[in-house]
Amino acid sequence: MRCKDIAQTGRDMNERKTESINLRMAPGMKDLLRRAAEHEHRTLSNMLEVLILDYCRIHNLMEAKGTASTPLKKGRTPG
Repeated sequence: MRCKDIAQTGRDMNERKTESINLRMAPGMKDLLRRAAEHEHRTLSNMLEVLILDYCRIHNLMEAKGTASTPLKKGRTPG
C-alpha cells in the first residue's frame, strides 16, 4: 500500500484482511477493472477497495468519528 493510501484510508499497512468475497462480472467489466488497476499499479482487489472507499466518501457513507475505512451503517447519519 502506498503512503498516500494510508493517509486516504486511515489504514495501517499491517491491517489483516480476513474477509473474502467471490463475485461474477461481465468480461468487459473485468477488463475495465484490470485496465484501471494496471494504470494505478494496483492489484484487482486493491483497485476494488479504492473504488469502494471513494464511492463511500463521495456519498457520505463513512463513519464521522471512526476510521476512514469504517463504513456508516444503514440508517445512521454521521455526527
